[in-house]
Amino acid sequence: MNAEEHEALVRVGPGTITGELFRRYWIPACLSEELPERDGAPIRVRLLGEDLIAFRDSDGHVGLVDAFCPHRRAPMFFGRNEECGLRCVYHGWKFDKNGTCVDMPSEPPDSLFKTKVTIKSYPTWEGGDLIWTYMGPPADQPPYPDYEYVRAPKSHRFISKTLQSCNYLAALDGGVDTSHSSFLHNEDITTKAGLRSRDGAPNIEVERTDYGYRYVGTRDVGDDGLYCRVYHYMLPTVQVRGFVTKWTSAEKHEVPTIHGHFWIPIDDEHTWTYNWLYSVDESTPITDEWAWNFESWTGRGKEHLIPGTYRLKQNLENDFLIDRHRQKTKTYTGIPGLNTQDVGIQEGMGPIPDRTKEHLGTSDRAVIVARQLLLEAGRDVAAGRKPKGIDPATYRDVRAYDAVVPRGQTWRALARELVAKW
Repeated sequence: MNAEEHEALVRVGPGTITGELFRRYWIPACLSEELPERDGAPIRVRLLGEDLIAFRDSDGHVGLVDAFCPHRRAPMFFGRNEECGLRCVYHGWKFDKNGTCVDMPSEPPDSLFKTKVTIKSYPTWEGGDLIWTYMGPPADQPPYPDYEYVRAPKSHRFISKTLQSCNYLAALDGGVDTSHSSFLHNEDITTKAGLRSRDGAPNIEVERTDYGYRYVGTRDVGDDGLYCRVYHYMLPTVQVRGFVTKWTSAEKHEVPTIHGHFWIPIDDEHTWTYNWLYSVDESTPITDEWAWNFESWTGRGKEHLIPGTYRLKQNLENDFLIDRHRQKTKTYTGIPGLNTQDVGIQEGMGPIPDRTKEHLGTSDRAVIVARQLLLEAGRDVAAGRKPKGIDPATYRDVRAYDAVVPRGQTWRALARELVAKW
């Protein structure tokens, strides 16, 4: 990667190549749980380098507006959320969710000034326990997101989020890189019992699609056959992970689940990582107890977060609480928690690592193609063309899985059997 390509990929503010690309998709702005009540407290939202304020109005709709009043740039965070609008407490100017000024008490009653003033606002849509927003040109607004996770019933899905102090590309690179799991997430270096640790050099296949690509990492696990992890990468930064697990409910019934991430740039040096999963069995929901136990296992449970935030207690300031003795005797990293191991490496690279100094190999094929697709999509937008993946029809029926495939069979045969239900 040359310096020009790298600069194009990592900058996400208004007017940048990748920033304009992100602005052609619906992207998560916050969790629904962050705006729990009508006329409740507004929250700060920083997204793609822009400072915004989100609020749930009297009708339950969510507004996403400029963080500063267009009058004298007073902070709208301190605004009063009332009667379907957010009122600036400096001079009383009030704006609805669409950015229209609906009251201007500091001006004479017969003044038409309020008809000439608006506050910047972005449309929102609520689905999958998320508040989504579209920040691009109104004429290019695509249909609402239709990932299977979003369609799954509320009783069958779960989502969390964590803050990462690094550029979004470091998180995305780590997510689509399946080979690192043989080392970074090896929780017992004294044995090769884990499937991923039995073959540290998986064969990586990448097949481009209308939404991004489908890819598979195949590991030879000896007499057991071939261990295949089939993923999907969807533009701009969505992953459906090849991790269809089986968990046991209170009824002792094994249920496959699918997991994934949305990596959303806060700005050039910070990222929101949304972690989601859902059950694909209609008869068995996901309980909060099970979901939070899973989050705790990954290292991003409630007890792992700084209270009142979505930031990990283990972070770069305390070296992610690395245990060097454990690293010598038990694991490769000495860092507890699979998710925390990822964040530790990604933040440890620095806010924006210099990728012109990388030396990529065959195991980096998925990383390379993801970057190529982002650059191509960014150029499409710059040229006035629609990028890949904005049409839900291209991605709505995809699923990921991992499985041990007997020799003589192919992962493609299994893939044909996995048809989305929700």
